Amino acid sequence: MSERPVRTRIAPSPTGDPHVGTAYMGLVNMVHARQHGGSFVLRIDDTDRTRYRHGSEEQIFEALRWLGLEWDEGPDKGGAKGPYRQSERTAIYREHTELLLERGGAYRCFCTPERLAKLRAEQQARKERTRYDNHCRELDPEESARRAAAGEPHVVRLKMPLEGSVVVEDLLRGPIELKQDNFQDQVLVKQDGFPTYHMASVIDDHLFEISHIIRAEEWISSAATHKVLFEAFGWEMPVLCHMPLLRNHDKSKISKRKNPTSILYYREAGFLPAGLLNFLALMGWGGPKNPDGSCEEIFGLDAMLEHFRLEEVSLGGPVFDLEKLRYVNGRHLRALPSDAYVEAVRGYLFAEDKLRRVCALAQPRTETLGEFLDVTSFFFGRVEHATPETRKRPLPEREPVAGLVPKGRSKEETWFALRIVQEALDRLDPWHHEALEETCRALASEEETGWKARELFMTLRVVMTGRTESPGLFETMELIGKPRGMGRLGDAMRLLGEPGKKKLKKWEKAREARRRSAAGGGAVRA
Repeated sequence: MSERPVRTRIAPSPTGDPHVGTAYMGLVNMVHARQHGGSFVLRIDDTDRTRYRHGSEEQIFEALRWLGLEWDEGPDKGGAKGPYRQSERTAIYREHTELLLERGGAYRCFCTPERLAKLRAEQQARKERTRYDNHCRELDPEESARRAAAGEPHVVRLKMPLEGSVVVEDLLRGPIELKQDNFQDQVLVKQDGFPTYHMASVIDDHLFEISHIIRAEEWISSAATHKVLFEAFGWEMPVLCHMPLLRNHDKSKISKRKNPTSILYYREAGFLPAGLLNFLALMGWGGPKNPDGSCEEIFGLDAMLEHFRLEEVSLGGPVFDLEKLRYVNGRHLRALPSDAYVEAVRGYLFAEDKLRRVCALAQPRTETLGEFLDVTSFFFGRVEHATPETRKRPLPEREPVAGLVPKGRSKEETWFALRIVQEALDRLDPWHHEALEETCRALASEEETGWKARELFMTLRVVMTGRTESPGLFETMELIGKPRGMGRLGDAMRLLGEPGKKKLKKWEKAREARRRSAAGGGAVRA
């Protein structure tokens, strides 16, 4: 590969709260670019319009800037390679789609959803791997063009190798052989005319002159598709580097049910940007080396810029350990000068807008100012869902506080109800008390949770405040905010304990049956 200026990128999708994985990739990409005098690009991958969430893009900017991750080019800054939102680049993708079709690297597929569903069912019945059968691959190009011009619905698919394998070079892993058995002719352009991630990403990485694609290892399975697509266009592929995934303690991929994943949660929980960045830097890297060969564990961004080497990243799955994060953050917090600590506390707890809103809820419920913190402490600090005498025990041995598990319900039933609430509130935008109440009242139904509003709302009150009494539930939830509220839901679910896979599968079936029955006018209990 020829030498070219170092240009790295991250490409988050505006489909939800900004993820700690985005921060992790952003940190590594920014540091690598800065070390080589290059450029760090922020691109917004918003071609999936069905999952697009209003306001998510601004939250991505806000969260990354809070952490101190600054990009050189992006939607809000501009740059010579823009536009930097994929939804604004559709003309570019159409032009390149036509080029790829002319070169024979792709083809139009006119298969209907019904045919594809039938194909999938037949393959499943034969216990075969489900994939497209290349039905339209050899369609005459002139006939294909005529049908498309006549308005017949179609997608565009990439021609993948029919035999052999594709070998991609990885900076950390060396050559990776991806076998043809796992390939299928991927969709590059959907029926709505929008490109898939594969198409848009490869075109943009080339046109943005990205030199290094540094991304999570979950993208390894897509590397063959991307290499074939680069070659079909006749382009040089950037250096690939697949970083190890952030993992839970059980080695599964980090998920919101087992760890808070929103960057905004950690800001709302009172972590310092320096502490979170330090912790993320340790995910796969040991830290700056001392003369004796040991590694520094506590360091700042400047030290990482001086000492970090991409080639030194370990491939062992780094565990996102909240206790380790608290330890690292505590070291940074205690190192603050006293004046800086005072300002940090004042800004976190007593920002004027937040204090005014808390006071409005507290004033009707207090008789002396000394009662203010008694009534409002859950707005400012952590909420414990376990009884005081069991809080220091391992999670399975802790007992829930009164009200978290309603009378007549089990921990398992409560976990399932909170799972439904978690899914619904995660999609909720805006996080406003009226929308919260409307959503939660809809969940207190036979076809959703099978719970009455009274028991569901009491459980939610305990989840959010740790108490059975508080100001109005939904006004309280609005003021607590989505990042912290979702974090507390996750904390409560972890305390209750996730049911096994068999129980989860059985529950999903029963839930679907409830919905079908309700839609048909009846109702059943799982």
